[in-house]
Amino acid sequence: MSLECEYFERIKTHQYGELIGETEHWLIILAPDQRNLGTCVVALKRDEKELSRLKDEEWADFSQLVKKLESAMRKAFNSTHFNWGCLMNSAYQEDPPCPHLHWHFIPRYKNPVEFNGKIFDDPCFGKSTMYNRDPPIKLSSNFKTEIKKHILKYLKLKSGRDDKST
Repeated sequence: MSLECEYFERIKTHQYGELIGETEHWLIILAPDQRNLGTCVVALKRDEKELSRLKDEEWADFSQLVKKLESAMRKAFNSTHFNWGCLMNSAYQEDPPCPHLHWHFIPRYKNPVEFNGKIFDDPCFGKSTMYNRDPPIKLSSNFKTEIKKHILKYLKLKSGRDDKST
């Protein structure tokens, strides 16, 4: 796969959303769609398309990231549980396909959450978020920056660069 892959370039330059932080092997990006408050994309920092080809150190780093990110979301927004998905289906809608290994991290909420004056509801709690056909929630850049800042109060990253800039 070429490093010119459009999706990989967007991830690499953090144009897929707000960069929250990174570890040695992973980028943590606040997803543009915040229907579920705190939804992130966790993308591998090297060019890879197959989950089975992750290196042992990348798995170990990911394991630590999962613990830290889930803990931070519980503290920040009182998340009930979390969905993790490594889907990459949309990369195969194009010819040639251009997948890049990444995870979708979706906090789930049994009860509505209020943040920064807005109520976030999880209308399909207990089911896949794929049941939710509502349009994405449009939030201003400032609002998304506030979400990022709130997550960073609780997200403690020790490897890689912890990007706390706004």
